Amino acid sequence: MAENFNLEMLNKLCKNTMMEHLGIEFIDVSEGRIVAKMPIDSRTVQPMKRLHGGATMALAESVGSAGSITLVDPTMFNVLGVEISGSHVATTSEKEVFGIGTIVHRGKTSHVWEIRIEDKNGKLISFCRLTNRIVPVKPVEK
Repeated sequence: MAENFNLEMLNKLCKNTMMEHLGIEFIDVSEGRIVAKMPIDSRTVQPMKRLHGGATMALAESVGSAGSITLVDPTMFNVLGVEISGSHVATTSEKEVFGIGTIVHRGKTSHVWEIRIEDKNGKLISFCRLTNRIVPVKPVEK
Protein backbone atom coordinates (compact mmCIF):
# COMPACT_ATOMS: atom_id res chain seq x y z
CA MET A 1 0.00 0.00 0.00
CA ALA A 2 1.29 3.46 -0.83
CA GLU A 3 2.68 5.19 2.21
CA ASN A 4 0.58 7.81 3.98
CA PHE A 5 -2.73 6.40 2.77
CA ASN A 6 -5.05 5.73 5.62
CA LEU A 7 -8.77 6.13 6.22
CA GLU A 8 -8.46 9.73 7.36
CA MET A 9 -6.61 10.71 4.18
CA LEU A 10 -9.03 8.84 1.90
CA ASN A 11 -12.04 10.43 3.56
CA LYS A 12 -10.39 13.86 3.37
CA LEU A 13 -10.04 13.40 -0.42
CA CYS A 14 -13.84 13.09 -0.57
CA LYS A 15 -14.53 16.58 0.76
CA ASN A 16 -16.48 18.72 -1.71
CA THR A 17 -17.02 15.82 -4.11
CA MET A 18 -19.87 13.57 -5.18
CA MET A 19 -18.67 11.04 -2.62
CA GLU A 20 -19.28 13.52 0.19
CA HIS A 21 -22.68 14.45 -1.28
CA LEU A 22 -23.74 10.79 -1.34
CA GLY A 23 -22.42 10.21 2.19
CA ILE A 24 -19.76 7.69 1.13
CA GLU A 25 -17.24 7.02 3.89
CA PHE A 26 -14.22 4.73 3.72
CA ILE A 27 -14.10 2.41 6.73
CA ASP A 28 -11.33 -0.12 6.00
CA VAL A 29 -8.25 -0.22 3.80
CA SER A 30 -5.45 -2.74 3.40
CA GLU A 31 -3.22 -3.96 0.58
CA GLY A 32 -5.53 -4.74 -2.36
CA ARG A 33 -8.77 -4.40 -0.35
CA ILE A 34 -10.94 -1.41 0.53
CA VAL A 35 -14.37 -0.95 2.10
CA ALA A 36 -16.71 2.04 2.14
CA LYS A 37 -20.25 2.54 3.37
CA MET A 38 -23.04 4.62 1.86
CA PRO A 39 -26.38 5.52 3.44
CA ILE A 40 -29.67 4.62 1.81
CA ASP A 41 -31.52 7.92 2.15
CA SER A 42 -33.00 10.72 0.04
CA ARG A 43 -29.63 11.24 -1.70
CA THR A 44 -29.29 7.64 -2.88
CA VAL A 45 -32.81 6.32 -3.64
CA GLN A 46 -34.98 6.40 -6.74
CA PRO A 47 -38.67 7.51 -6.74
CA MET A 48 -39.87 4.10 -5.43
CA LYS A 49 -37.56 4.66 -2.42
CA ARG A 50 -35.23 1.81 -3.32
CA LEU A 51 -31.48 2.13 -3.66
CA HIS A 52 -30.72 3.83 -6.99
CA GLY A 53 -28.54 1.82 -9.38
CA GLY A 54 -26.59 4.97 -10.27
CA ALA A 55 -25.76 5.60 -6.62
CA THR A 56 -24.65 1.99 -6.34
CA MET A 57 -22.35 2.40 -9.34
CA ALA A 58 -20.98 5.65 -7.87
CA LEU A 59 -20.14 3.73 -4.68
CA ALA A 60 -18.47 0.95 -6.69
CA GLU A 61 -16.37 3.35 -8.77
CA SER A 62 -15.41 5.32 -5.67
CA VAL A 63 -14.24 2.16 -3.92
CA GLY A 64 -12.23 0.80 -6.84
CA SER A 65 -10.67 4.14 -7.70
CA ALA A 66 -9.65 4.81 -4.10
CA GLY A 67 -8.26 1.29 -3.92
CA SER A 68 -6.01 1.98 -6.90
CA ILE A 69 -4.90 5.29 -5.41
CA THR A 70 -3.62 3.40 -2.37
CA LEU A 71 -1.51 1.15 -4.60
CA VAL A 72 0.35 3.83 -6.58
CA ASP A 73 2.45 6.86 -5.81
CA PRO A 74 -0.03 9.70 -6.47
CA THR A 75 2.79 12.14 -7.13
CA MET A 76 3.84 9.94 -10.07
CA PHE A 77 0.53 8.47 -11.31
CA ASN A 78 -3.10 9.39 -11.85
CA VAL A 79 -5.88 6.81 -11.58
CA LEU A 80 -8.58 7.05 -14.24
CA GLY A 81 -11.65 4.83 -14.31
CA VAL A 82 -12.16 3.66 -17.89
CA GLU A 83 -14.83 0.96 -17.63
CA ILE A 84 -17.38 -0.09 -15.05
CA SER A 85 -20.09 -2.71 -15.16
CA GLY A 86 -22.52 -3.90 -12.59
CA SER A 87 -25.35 -6.32 -12.03
CA HIS A 88 -27.98 -5.30 -9.50
CA VAL A 89 -29.25 -8.59 -8.09
CA ALA A 90 -31.26 -7.63 -5.01
CA THR A 91 -32.56 -4.79 -2.91
CA THR A 92 -32.43 -4.22 0.81
CA SER A 93 -34.49 -2.58 3.52
CA GLU A 94 -31.38 -1.72 5.53
CA LYS A 95 -30.28 1.90 6.06
CA GLU A 96 -26.84 1.57 4.44
CA VAL A 97 -24.80 -0.54 2.05
CA PHE A 98 -21.13 -1.42 1.92
CA GLY A 99 -18.84 -1.47 -1.10
CA ILE A 100 -16.15 -4.11 -0.67
CA GLY A 101 -13.42 -3.85 -3.27
CA THR A 102 -10.78 -6.47 -4.00
CA ILE A 103 -8.13 -6.09 -6.67
CA VAL A 104 -8.12 -8.92 -9.23
CA HIS A 105 -5.46 -7.54 -11.60
CA ARG A 106 -2.62 -5.21 -10.64
CA GLY A 107 -0.63 -4.35 -13.72
CA LYS A 108 1.73 -1.46 -14.38
CA THR A 109 -0.81 0.44 -16.48
CA SER A 110 -4.15 -1.02 -15.40
CA HIS A 111 -5.95 -2.29 -12.32
CA VAL A 112 -9.15 -4.33 -12.29
CA TRP A 113 -11.32 -4.34 -9.17
CA GLU A 114 -14.20 -6.54 -8.13
CA ILE A 115 -16.63 -4.60 -5.95
CA ARG A 116 -19.42 -6.30 -4.05
CA ILE A 117 -22.22 -4.09 -2.76
CA GLU A 118 -23.71 -5.73 0.32
CA ASP A 119 -25.99 -4.82 3.19
CA LYS A 120 -24.94 -5.17 6.85
CA ASN A 121 -26.03 -8.82 6.83
CA GLY A 122 -23.74 -9.68 3.91
CA LYS A 123 -26.63 -9.90 1.43
CA LEU A 124 -25.34 -9.27 -2.11
CA ILE A 125 -27.07 -6.26 -3.65
CA SER A 126 -24.84 -5.60 -6.68
CA PHE A 127 -21.75 -7.12 -8.21
CA CYS A 128 -19.47 -4.70 -10.07
CA ARG A 129 -16.19 -4.62 -11.95
CA LEU A 130 -14.06 -1.53 -12.50
CA THR A 131 -11.03 -1.10 -14.76
CA ASN A 132 -8.67 1.76 -13.96
CA ARG A 133 -5.87 3.10 -16.13
CA ILE A 134 -2.70 4.05 -14.29
CA VAL A 135 -1.16 6.97 -16.17
CA PRO A 136 1.95 9.00 -15.42
CA VAL A 137 1.39 12.50 -14.07
CA LYS A 138 2.41 14.95 -16.76
CA PRO A 139 5.11 17.38 -15.64
CA VAL A 140 4.02 20.99 -15.33
CA GLU A 141 5.53 23.08 -18.10
CA LYS A 142 7.47 26.16 -16.96
